[in-house]
Amino acid sequence: MHSFNPLFRNGDLATIASNFWPRNLDELRFPATRDLHRTEPEVQVLALRHEPEIAVRGELIVLHGLEGSHDSGYMKSMAQAGLLRGLRVHRLNMRTCGGTEGLAPTLYHAGLTSDMLRIVEGLHAAGRGPIFLMGYSLGGNVVLKLAGELGIRAKELGIAGLVSVSTPLDLMACCLRMQEKRNFIYSSKFIERLKARYRRRAAEFPSIFPLDGLDEVKSVLEFDDKFTSKAFGFGDAAGYYGTQSSQAFLQTISIPGLLIHSGDDPLIPSWVYEKADPEKNPNLKLMLTRHGGHVGFLSRGESRFWAEDCAGDWIVGNLRRS
Repeated sequence: MHSFNPLFRNGDLATIASNFWPRNLDELRFPATRDLHRTEPEVQVLALRHEPEIAVRGELIVLHGLEGSHDSGYMKSMAQAGLLRGLRVHRLNMRTCGGTEGLAPTLYHAGLTSDMLRIVEGLHAAGRGPIFLMGYSLGGNVVLKLAGELGIRAKELGIAGLVSVSTPLDLMACCLRMQEKRNFIYSSKFIERLKARYRRRAAEFPSIFPLDGLDEVKSVLEFDDKFTSKAFGFGDAAGYYGTQSSQAFLQTISIPGLLIHSGDDPLIPSWVYEKADPEKNPNLKLMLTRHGGHVGFLSRGESRFWAEDCAGDWIVGNLRRS
């Protein structure tokens, strides 16, 4: 895999620029098909499926981060990278994301693995594979946790590998980092979107989603403590983060995995990766760059989106071994 030559050597600049940088997904060449997957009796999730021009070499399911969707820029550039390498790509939305709030009477959370598992089981039952999972930020936590939960069953389901980018392995540590004054611009964006989503949920299901105290919430940690944890029976934020952080599931992952992270990520301190030490599991490889920001990794030269090209090349290498 080629080395990373950062366009920006400042984590905040890399993060913000990446969020606005134009991403190319050639939908004339690779048109999208909307697939609704029923994962629970009252829950459906939406994935946008794209077929490569060449014979399908494998399936790639890509999952977005907090308050993202299939339309997030990195989801598009990763889809393009996968399609050019012969992968059938599924841009998966967490439940209620991507304009699908009417398809589930719930929220989503950082460790909700059941939706992706149902889709993997469906692909495997249809004889489609090998299957690769990829998650950005919060989506990476879901992917790593699912692989750890499955253990050796991941191989039995045809999962050949996983990639995570800028993943908050320790949810409590990362939410505390987000509350620091320097991260106000990120924290305020996330909390306003979370509160707006919750208000829409409450308007539709007032008995399930009480609004008491919502206006006073000022941080993601506080939102999770008062609302997310209660909605899913975790008790409080400590109970939620303690049970759903992917750091506790790394050592039971039985498939190859690539974890990409930047030392100057403003939201996820690199010591989280040092503490979790994913490479204690010989199936996992950590690529820790000095620069790149959070879900950034904009590169100099012709290949602008380094993380996507790195992930695509790594998947191709594992296709040859699967």
